[in-house]
Amino acid sequence: MAGIIAPSILSADVTKLGEDVTLVEKAGAKYLHIDLMDGSFVPSMAYGPAWVKQLRPMTNLFLDVHLMAVHPENHVQALADAGADLIGVHVEATPHIHRVLQMIKKAGVKAEVVINPGTPVSAIVPVLSMVDQVLVMTVNPGFGGQAFLPEMTDKIKELMVYKKELGLDFDIEVDGGINNETAKLTADAGANVFVAGSYVYDKKDPAAKVQTLLDVTK
Repeated sequence: MAGIIAPSILSADVTKLGEDVTLVEKAGAKYLHIDLMDGSFVPSMAYGPAWVKQLRPMTNLFLDVHLMAVHPENHVQALADAGADLIGVHVEATPHIHRVLQMIKKAGVKAEVVINPGTPVSAIVPVLSMVDQVLVMTVNPGFGGQAFLPEMTDKIKELMVYKKELGLDFDIEVDGGINNETAKLTADAGANVFVAGSYVYDKKDPAAKVQTLLDVTK
């Protein structure tokens, strides 16, 4: 079974966003990855709940919202109301990760915990039973076009061990420097959801890139 491809609209052309979304949906992508950045947790700023609300009627894709913001609890309800299907929050962004994940589930949305490259898997073990998905950042968050950090595959393998030992059922998503080679590498380690921004949208044929990712993650 091929992996789930989640093109990132951070790399799409905002002047023809509807067209770019439709293109990857027809190509076989199942998720649309939406990065929300507050300029504090990460240096960049991008999008907000209003973007999610505008995207929702454009597509049937699963809206995978990656929240890079301090005090993520302040944004959960607005994102759920806007139409997010999943909300991912960084364990590094709040001392109340357990409470934020509870809030996401209470809002009727799937919950994801996110870890930066410098954060060990052990930091999220206490909440693994609460989440539907874990996002392993394979670059430092905040900027597109960065080089993949190959040592992050060890985290994926470690998560697979916990998943088996604890009898849990969560997806493992990777984000950062994902292309045909790194998608295969992370799929072999156990990842099954693949965020790709520059690789898909910086090329002349995004649909072909989605198909390539589907092929290499089977």
